[in-house]
Amino acid sequence: MIYSEQNHPAQQRRGGIEVICGSMFSGKTEELIRRLRRAQFAKQRVEIFKPKIDTRYSEDEVVSHDRTSIRSTPVDASGSILLLTGDVDVVGIDEAQFFDDGLPDVCTQLANQGIRVIVAGLDMDFRGVPFGPMPALCAIAEDVYKVHAICVRCGGLAYVSHRLVDNEKQVLLGETGEYEPICRECYNKLTSK
Repeated sequence: MIYSEQNHPAQQRRGGIEVICGSMFSGKTEELIRRLRRAQFAKQRVEIFKPKIDTRYSEDEVVSHDRTSIRSTPVDASGSILLLTGDVDVVGIDEAQFFDDGLPDVCTQLANQGIRVIVAGLDMDFRGVPFGPMPALCAIAEDVYKVHAICVRCGGLAYVSHRLVDNEKQVLLGETGEYEPICRECYNKLTSK
């Protein structure tokens, strides 16, 4: 077979799902931004989405705790991502834990269309319970990359984002004043009192 630029194997789109997960302050968003910037540098068409409720640092940018940012589109529901992805090569999704349970299906549809999908989010909530659509995303992903913060109490690898304020709602947007990354042992000591 004679390869032209259009049918050369290296030019064919290969879709897939990559998940970046871990506790707060572990570098999930930094890693997402790094991967998306590399794709942009390679002249790939990139679309980035985040949940509309996440306005901590910016309404229309994905921003890491160290203030690294990249332009994004805020959306109310995962189905909107399908409507807003035109002719793209890469889709980035931040704070995936805040999306509805339709997100894994949306990511699968995009990957099946040959789009590289990179998703970042908390794998567990402040109680150590799997968070939102993240378990399903980890199950269907070709690549799961777990990043770790450092436990602020003992220096070990953080296990969970421990909530410092008295609020039992699962979704509570916050930063260092509301959460701290701690390891399993420190978490168990705190919660067994």
